[in-house]
Amino acid sequence: MNPSIDPSHPSTMSCLRSAEGHPVPLLGVSLSGEVLGGAARLVVRQRYRNEERRPIEAIYTFPLPGEASIAGFAMECAGRRLEGEVKEREEAFQAYDEAIATGHGAALLDEERRNVFTASVGNLLPGEETVVEVAFVQPLTADEGALRLMIPTLVAPRYTPGAAGGDRTAHGVQEPTGDVPDADRISPEIARVDYGITVDIVFDLGRDVAIESPSHALSVRREEGYRQRVSLRNDKAALDRDIVLLAAGTAGVQAGVVCDRTSGKEGTFALTVVPDLFDTQAHAKRASSRRDVVFVVDVSGSMQGESIDQAKRALRLCLRHLAEGDRFGVIAFSSDFKALERSLTPFTQTTLKAADAFVEGLRADGGTEMLEPLLAAAGMLGDAERDRVVVLLTDGQVGNEAQIVDRVVERGKGVRIYTFGIGTNVSDVLVNDLARRTQGAAEFIHPGERIDEKVTAQFARATAVRITGLEARFEGVDVGELAPAERPALVDGEPWVLYGRYGQPGMGRLSLRGTLRGERFYLEVPVELAAEASRPGLEALWAGARVRELEESERGLSGKRAEAMRKRIVDLAVRHRVASKHASFVVIERRTGDRRAHGQPEARPVPVSAPAGWGMSSRRGPAAAAAVFAAMPMGGGGPMVGGPAVMRARVSAPAPMAAAAPPSPPRAAPAARGLLARAKQLFQPEGAAAARGSADLAAGSFAPPSAPAPGGPASLHRGPPPPAAAAPAPSAVPGGVSSQGDGLGRLFEEQLASGLWERGDSTDLGRLSGTALCLATCHDQGVDSAHPIYGAQVAKAVEALCALAASLLQRGGADGEVAASLAAAYLVASGRRLRAQVRDAVAAAAPEAVRALLGELGDAGALRRRVDALRGA
Repeated sequence: MNPSIDPSHPSTMSCLRSAEGHPVPLLGVSLSGEVLGGAARLVVRQRYRNEERRPIEAIYTFPLPGEASIAGFAMECAGRRLEGEVKEREEAFQAYDEAIATGHGAALLDEERRNVFTASVGNLLPGEETVVEVAFVQPLTADEGALRLMIPTLVAPRYTPGAAGGDRTAHGVQEPTGDVPDADRISPEIARVDYGITVDIVFDLGRDVAIESPSHALSVRREEGYRQRVSLRNDKAALDRDIVLLAAGTAGVQAGVVCDRTSGKEGTFALTVVPDLFDTQAHAKRASSRRDVVFVVDVSGSMQGESIDQAKRALRLCLRHLAEGDRFGVIAFSSDFKALERSLTPFTQTTLKAADAFVEGLRADGGTEMLEPLLAAAGMLGDAERDRVVVLLTDGQVGNEAQIVDRVVERGKGVRIYTFGIGTNVSDVLVNDLARRTQGAAEFIHPGERIDEKVTAQFARATAVRITGLEARFEGVDVGELAPAERPALVDGEPWVLYGRYGQPGMGRLSLRGTLRGERFYLEVPVELAAEASRPGLEALWAGARVRELEESERGLSGKRAEAMRKRIVDLAVRHRVASKHASFVVIERRTGDRRAHGQPEARPVPVSAPAGWGMSSRRGPAAAAAVFAAMPMGGGGPMVGGPAVMRARVSAPAPMAAAAPPSPPRAAPAARGLLARAKQLFQPEGAAAARGSADLAAGSFAPPSAPAPGGPASLHRGPPPPAAAAPAPSAVPGGVSSQGDGLGRLFEEQLASGLWERGDSTDLGRLSGTALCLATCHDQGVDSAHPIYGAQVAKAVEALCALAASLLQRGGADGEVAASLAAAYLVASGRRLRAQVRDAVAAAAPEAVRALLGELGDAGALRRRVDALRGA
């Protein structure tokens, strides 16, 4: 790391002070490492300096990704580097405390939550610097043609429910409660801080990729081969938001087996399956199944600002992915919660309008009482004969994560939860755990990312073909301690990963058996376990996954069984050098002479920044944020359900922020591939099995030169979006919609439940013409029914337009409008089946003016002229 750009080496002495007036010992943080394949090996370096006249103990509560495995801990001081070791938590603290009491130096790393850690650096001498290193391995997630790496930088304020009580054991600003007994360990002080973070990460993925970020401005330097070195364009950044890096243009997660083994020792493997379960018969069976969906949206104070605007827009888009025959509900929660209706309601245009009005009226304020609304949502989904889904939109900032997950999983048997983590600082543990333990999926939306793309991907997963009741059996090879022990469902197009250990190399196979819509399913995967192979970090990934699974199991145990499980977890963590809530890293520096301290050092907790974009702080400053956070009550009280009643917020919070600036132009959609590319088929059974045939018009052959090519390369976005001009009001003429993806997104937000559009004329003829013009706008922008983001809604519109055209023809008249509308439908219809539906509607028409269209269906220019005539009229 270049000292001139490392915040750990400031050019002038830091004068930052805590609320008590003490100099803050943390000078800066750096993040470095490399991304190879589907995992990142990273190191966080924290540089401390004592600006006082006596020894101190620096205490810093900081985040790491919830799915990461801590693989190392070290301390550098007085020119020496000392490696830490893992001990049972109490034993590690005793070793640390004994070293401090006897004048030696020491550092301790405790896991408070899977994504919250505390580093304690004891006997930091006056004028002396010490660097603490935390090494971890982080699996990357697939993000439709890209790999996504998200690193949190801040332990954001969390709402803490429950009555105050219990002993304080740390320096946080929150008091322990019955529901959150460790609240004082996960609530660092908020203050204005001047330390920051630098980034130096090498991507080497074996091919050319485009590195982009919705969270930070980047500098990307190409090195030898395919290596690219990524740093921050502004050298350092505030520790106030997640760092999100996307490697676009990757092959995604690859199926196969990777191993890590030294000859003569036990090895570790990771087996990945990316199932292709998409077939017409299975899809047809699934398409006949109807869904019950409850949308649960967080409108607490921490969602103020951009987060609530994103949540409302995502929710409006979610609603429009429902279909006739679906039933739905909407619940909004903060200190209390309210529901659109007390029970599920059928999806119709009337109920869609009511839901839109409900969503539009949502305001962010109050606490985050999440448990009761989620239980209420699960209670609304009682029909086991239908697909039952909960969609949760939240930033996840609550203190009782484990309680929420356990209770909801227990109550909602058979209910899948699909989560959206929204904002600059998301608690990934809650968002991921709710999804994982209910066989759902998680998506994260950072400001600047495409909301419509995320919504489409989630609903594609929710309706995708899946294999349940999965059994895995290895044949020909001997493997042990698999993780996860309870096999998740195989979901079409989604990576399915299994970690394990093996003693002897060899070749064999994995047999997977399960159920696909009541029918038996079988898949055989070849397996080769290498005698020697190097995959650094793989053992830590396996051990971390295994520890997390055992910790979840432990919560349901008591007595001797709980103690035995705790010992098993400690043994696993110590043997494989990974952190756990029961095992901590500790490092001791044995000192002599003048470097040996005398007396107990004073504790100096490190304050943290207010979260970026957090409505409770952005207008009134960190001091106001700290006051609001400290004033958060301990919850309690019963829920409020039903009707449009006003929420009763029990938390005093600032007035809502002014309207946020409209979102910036999003990056171009990634190439159509994987699950997202099948979204149209997953939503619309008529286009399910159709492949583009020779009779189809060539893609883009009639698009204007300025129109983006569907599935084209993603544009680079290396930094915070530039200020955007105010979004234009929707034009009465669809052609007035902006050419940017955001304009199309807003166009689709106006789509009716039927799939049609109504642009000021509520007659059937008005809806027919309005829909045709909207489809013409889609065609202008290179969007058809195969588009990875909007394809589902385009296909829905084409089918609805065909039905309406047939109805109008039966009544007589409007032949020209009907012909032009069917021409617009054919222009955006992709796939033989959907195009055949338009062709059949034309062929069934009695008027010759409409039937004449049959001879023009292969002529894009003629079709376009018909649509232009309608637009001119």
